[in-house]
This record gives sequence, C-alpha cells and structure tokens, in this order.
Amino acid sequence: MATYKGARYVGEQLESILSQLGTEDEVVIVDDASPDDTVTKIMAFDDPRIRLIRAESNQGYVRSFQHAVLASRGEFIFLADQDDVWIPGRLEHMLSALQGSAVVASNFDILGGGPRPAIPRLRSADGSRKLANLFGILVGYRAYYGCGMAFRRELLGAFAPVPSYLRESHDLWLAIIGNMAGSIEHLDEPTLLRRLHDENATPRGWRSLATIVAARVVLLRLMGEARRRLLSLRGLVDQPS
Repeated sequence: MATYKGARYVGEQLESILSQLGTEDEVVIVDDASPDDTVTKIMAFDDPRIRLIRAESNQGYVRSFQHAVLASRGEFIFLADQDDVWIPGRLEHMLSALQGSAVVASNFDILGGGPRPAIPRLRSADGSRKLANLFGILVGYRAYYGCGMAFRRELLGAFAPVPSYLRESHDLWLAIIGNMAGSIEHLDEPTLLRRLHDENATPRGWRSLATIVAARVVLLRLMGEARRRLLSLRGLVDQPS
C-alpha cells in the first residue's frame, strides 16, 4: 500500500485487510511523506503484521508502490489503495486464481453505490485473450486497476524497477507484463469497494488529446520493455492470442 494524505480513510481500509490476513501475512505500507496524520492513524493499529516505511520526501505513488513491492517478503503480492475497502473473501478468491496464473485482476464496485467509471468490467472469458487485452490497454477499455490486482513473486523481477519514464499507471504496467507472459486471470466478481472522491490518484475527467497521445506512446514503450524483461528472465515470452 502507498499512502499520502490518507488519514480520513486508511483506518477503514486497514481494518478490512487485516481481518482477512493470517498471522504470517504482512501489510507493507510506504507513506509518501504525508503532511497530515496518516502515519498516526496507521501506527494506532499497533499490529505486528503492519510494516510502515516512511519516505523522506514525496516521490509519487508509482515509486511508493514500487518501494512497497520491493520491501515485501511474501510469495503473493497484493496491491491496495489507501481509501478502498476489501470485500470479505477477496483474499481467498484471488489466491485461488494465483495458483494457475502469475497475475490476477478483479472487478470492483463503488463504495456506497453510484456509477462506476465508464469502462467495461473485466470478464473471465477475456483472460486468455492476450492480444485483445493488450489492444484494450492501448485504447483504454480494459479495466485494470491496481487496487484489484495481485501477482506472484516470480514476476517481481519484471515489474521492478518500474521504468523511469512511467509517472502513473503502474497497474497497466503490471497488466502488460501479465499479458505478455501469457499468465493473467480476470475475475468476474468484485473483490473490493472503491471509494471515489476528489483526491483519487486515478484521473476522473477528460484529458487533452496531447496527453492521450503521449500516454499511448508510453504504453507502447512499456510493451516493448515488458517483452525484453520477460525474455531476459525466462528466455521466452508466450505468444498472445
């Protein structure tokens, strides 16, 4: 988990996570130099499963997630936002999917109801359609959100270090790696409740054409980089279909 100015919500999220974890599990939190009392809220839990790392200066959420992932010690790595709520059963459901795939991506519902972002839900039937998924990432209609994703440790060397030119969308980077590796599963069911508010890191409004084009160029670069890393790590890349 990466936290920044999350004092208002982080307690509820941690409660929903800790209630599903075992005694040998951990929650690695990198706080990105929050100016509010986020750290105080986290420390109030006094739970040995929480490992809090405090960044000396603000580095942005992509670097904070990278920091947390690299500091983790478990076989299965779940990404979590500071302001969502895990649905009971999320851990078991996603762990089951990770037995057969290196990456799992689930759907989410909106906390308190209300409309979801205007992007189709993930479908389990599309999990094996790697080429279609990569195209969907490129044009923006595959709902890969980090808060609904997890991966096996074997992909850590491909995921990190995150390319230096990537300033947002670490979740799309992970989805690209999973699809390039030919090992990603989609879950039809939602596994968390996502809180939408004005301080979400994920943009909610329309972007300029120049920003959209620049983002697509970055995604193409990421696809090439993912292929290179997977070839280096494994000596092969599954052919998308």
